[in-house]
Amino acid sequence: MSWNTLVYLDQLPEPRPHVTFALEDFQTVGGTSAGKALHLTGLGRAVECQTLLGDDDASGRVRSVLEAAGIQVTASVVPGAGERHLNLMTRAGERVSVYLSVPAFTAPDIAQFTALSRGAAALVMDLSETSRALLPTAIAAGVPVWTDVHDYDGRSEFHEPFIRAADYIFMNADGMSDPSAFMRARVAAGTTAVVCTLGAEGAMAVDAEGLHRVAAVPVQVRDTNGAGDAFFAGFLDATLSGASTEAALAAGADQATVALRTKHLHPALETLVP
Repeated sequence: MSWNTLVYLDQLPEPRPHVTFALEDFQTVGGTSAGKALHLTGLGRAVECQTLLGDDDASGRVRSVLEAAGIQVTASVVPGAGERHLNLMTRAGERVSVYLSVPAFTAPDIAQFTALSRGAAALVMDLSETSRALLPTAIAAGVPVWTDVHDYDGRSEFHEPFIRAADYIFMNADGMSDPSAFMRARVAAGTTAVVCTLGAEGAMAVDAEGLHRVAAVPVQVRDTNGAGDAFFAGFLDATLSGASTEAALAAGADQATVALRTKHLHPALETLVP
């Protein structure tokens, strides 16, 4: 979870000294975990997030906005700045993310996580040192583990524990020219389903029944931030309701449009962000 400054440009800056003018800039809540939590809450799911925050004003804004949206935030607070990003964006959806600050890692509270996991329908373990440390506890909880490896390239050692632990894996195609081989290999190794989002081309999934595809839902795009997290939330919500992989893909595609129509991760933030 982070506090983000978004700056829209005509095009991403070239790597040379020069001056350019912004089309738009604003601040808002960011981060993949915040996006998933906001969309799951919007779909009527009860969501609790265990995360790491700083003791600065930006972290306070992140917590207050998400709690106002109905999300229970259970945070380890460390001295100093929390996570903040500067996102340089274009209207075509291109993005360069600059990490302005990251809170110092602290060992997660395993007992707290165990208590949060008790009775949960799903555990979403997003990529972080905190989640990585909690993966053995998540596996032991006996609750389906979901993870999002984003632009995984098939080689990153950091991602491997998440991939081995997950019952459901989400990714995009940015890191691999042909992700289908990886997807099939993971299902053969015991993963329930692997989903790959393809932007304007929709998404595909592999499960025990084979390959499934869904087209993107036409929508007038305001901002592309958080669309993948919205897709994840729609697919997860539908799966928890008993939907098939094909039906869950369709639900994910529909939910992605909710994020695409707003400049925030979720329309709820239009009234909640100061």
